[in-house]
Amino acid sequence: MPPASTLDLDFRWLGRVDFRETLTLQENLAGKRLAGEIPDTVLLLEHQPVYTIGRTRDQSSLLNPNALPHPVVEINRGGQATYHGPGQLVGYPILDLTGFGRDLHRYLRALENTLISLCGEFAVDARRRDGLTGVWTGHRKIASLGVGVKKWISMHGFALNVCGDLDPFASIVPCGIDGVLMTNLEKETGTSLDLPSIAKAVRPHLVRELDRLRGG
Repeated sequence: MPPASTLDLDFRWLGRVDFRETLTLQENLAGKRLAGEIPDTVLLLEHQPVYTIGRTRDQSSLLNPNALPHPVVEINRGGQATYHGPGQLVGYPILDLTGFGRDLHRYLRALENTLISLCGEFAVDARRRDGLTGVWTGHRKIASLGVGVKKWISMHGFALNVCGDLDPFASIVPCGIDGVLMTNLEKETGTSLDLPSIAKAVRPHLVRELDRLRGG
């Protein structure tokens, strides 16, 4: 049996929340983490329907910006447009990356590995693709990642499609990748899944990957 983790992580399940409300919460928690007032914190939740996009002049991934079915929010992460909505597990780690090697590339790989191993728990063969950020099963994308870092405090994180409607992805080019086909864990397993259970299941996988990251 592997040794117990000594990470001081505060996991919070928020349920379904508005994106802008959660963005304000992230910013508040990031300030507190920088000041050393709180431990490393992971928010787990699902959003009301919303599109988000990084701060970039190229917004061509929004196919018809004036006719989108849901609102758009521009945020301080990398990357093109993505969709968040019910049935999608969103994870926002608010971490001081000083304790995890100060390596953004390795941090992103740790988040990908977290989701890959979680999918494996449900017998879904999930993998990364060379040169791309995110997680795929076959040619279908099941999870997206986008992070923001300021003074080595992380915000944003991952979005794993668990269940629910995938149609809103048709109004964008997800993450700017032409021809990508989105899927979710429920479709891949053929079984009914609920988000709170998946939120609990992801925790040990994330703890393990962050332990590895911390250990170098």
